[in-house]
Amino acid sequence: MTIKVLLADDHAMMRDGLRALLEAEQDMRVVGSVSTGRAAVREASTLQPDVIIMDITMPDMNGIEAVARLKLANPDVRVIMLSMHSGAEHVHRAISAGAAGYLLKESAGEDIVAAVRAARVGRRFMSRGIALPQQLGAEGGASPLDSLSPRERQVLQLVAEGHSSAAIAARIQLSPKSVDTYRSRVMRKIGVADVTGLVKFAVRHGLTPPE
Repeated sequence: MTIKVLLADDHAMMRDGLRALLEAEQDMRVVGSVSTGRAAVREASTLQPDVIIMDITMPDMNGIEAVARLKLANPDVRVIMLSMHSGAEHVHRAISAGAAGYLLKESAGEDIVAAVRAARVGRRFMSRGIALPQQLGAEGGASPLDSLSPRERQVLQLVAEGHSSAAIAARIQLSPKSVDTYRSRVMRKIGVADVTGLVKFAVRHGLTPPE
């Protein structure tokens, strides 16, 4: 039986490389390729992939937020998180959101096929050197992002990407005043004083890539 895979990564070269590796396997087919978490959520409902390879750090909607939405809509979908981050916080957030595995980009070429096969049959795949969820502990995987609501995390990411309050308001159907309120609330919760601090926080915690 052919395993249908959806690729979600904001780097075209990474997507192309993974596609080549997967489609070299007789029982695997890449059914879609997208560059944002929001597009992954949308395309997953249409394409019905068996496995999704999802980058953590993507524009518009990061991979962890996308995984959480995907699992609500389709609990059976298997998502493998793809990341350059090996820290306990990122792994904890990914697995807590519903990811079936965690694959480091540096070893993706070696592990991607095995990871997809494992996910398809319900087994968890973790890159070598990554702590298993039960090894992280409550404190080891804790993240300041846990104190933020989904809407606050969404506003944080969009602000960090450089969008104005008016642009964010139009995108997420709020008033600019409400966006400013959310931004101020986020700044208070995470303890930063300006937008520069928000951007640094978002980069440090994998919501948006460094420039």
